[in-house]
Amino acid sequence: MNQRHGGAGNGDIVTAGMDQRYLSMAARLALRGHGGAEPNPLVGCVIVSGSDEVVGWGYHRRCGGPHAEIIALGRAGSRARGATVYLTLEPCTHLGRTGPCSEALIAAGVARVVYARSEPDLVATGGAGRLRSAGIQACLNETCEDAISVSDPFVQRIRTGMPWVVAKWAQSLDGRIATRTGESRWISSRASRRLVHQERGRVDVILTGIGTVRRDDPMLTARGVHTRRIARRVVIDPELDIAADRRLVTTTDTAPTVVACGEDRLQADADGAELLRRAGVELLGVPRTGSELPLERVLRELVLRYQATHVLVEAGPGLLGRLFSTQLVNEAWVFVAPVLFGDERALPCVRGLTVDALTDGCRLDLWNVRSRGGDLVLRYGVSACPAPRP
Repeated sequence: MNQRHGGAGNGDIVTAGMDQRYLSMAARLALRGHGGAEPNPLVGCVIVSGSDEVVGWGYHRRCGGPHAEIIALGRAGSRARGATVYLTLEPCTHLGRTGPCSEALIAAGVARVVYARSEPDLVATGGAGRLRSAGIQACLNETCEDAISVSDPFVQRIRTGMPWVVAKWAQSLDGRIATRTGESRWISSRASRRLVHQERGRVDVILTGIGTVRRDDPMLTARGVHTRRIARRVVIDPELDIAADRRLVTTTDTAPTVVACGEDRLQADADGAELLRRAGVELLGVPRTGSELPLERVLRELVLRYQATHVLVEAGPGLLGRLFSTQLVNEAWVFVAPVLFGDERALPCVRGLTVDALTDGCRLDLWNVRSRGGDLVLRYGVSACPAPRP
């Protein structure tokens, strides 16, 4: 049942407003679990009594821990009886690491459950039907975009086998990420860099290219912030050219490093491959038909091997351009510093696309804007990116 509120009666309007408010609250709660809940979905739950009082709330904090509904029911106690439950995702029915949330809601005696999105995993689906069979009103409400989008990465991974890819870069006002000599530290402010480090401590994978490794020798670790997980650092290196003295190689005791290369290079450079393995680097050989690696294949392997849900891309314009042109970017996170270069030889943020007309460019939807240390932090969703020309 897809229930969209907004009928003629005043009661319907009031109910619609309440549903929007509490689903939005549940969405904000769900985001608190980012970095702990994955590969499970981010889920938030709010329990509201008949007198419009929040009596329970919760979110899925960590994989293997209690789900949002269980935490919220624990806070509500007996006050959950006859209450309305707001959820970002349909309650599950399966017995995994924890019990079925739909059964817990039934046992608590709630009267109504409003959820923003149906469960995409066939193993866990059916919770709404189970609630209805127990006499509980279960409503799918798709009017709160925040409550729907919070589970986008999980839904994409389950339905397509692909991770959620976030392209991040810092740039000048005229779209340059480095000077003509390659100097890029630091375009963004200290506050902006702290924000990036926080995200590094929440994602599953940080993806970069061999060009960035040669030029910047980055570590790509979360430093100076609280971390919820340690991301795998993955290098796109078709020819297996990464040197053993690069910091991504010498710091594998701090964070795992995976080098994705052409499958043929594992045999052609067996000595180099063995040297990297001894240093703790995992090698991911991928079949290729030309000089480049098929990026979609690499991303799918990251899901298959590591259940990767969130991939943060910190790379140069070449790899970013390939990801955009092959329509593999879901979100862009752009830090715009208050500086102008005005140099046509300074490094652009993205390259490799062919754009003759305005309609040929990638279209992005602005999701939010904030300020950090004088920088603008722009978060975009990628709505359309034309396929590359043959």
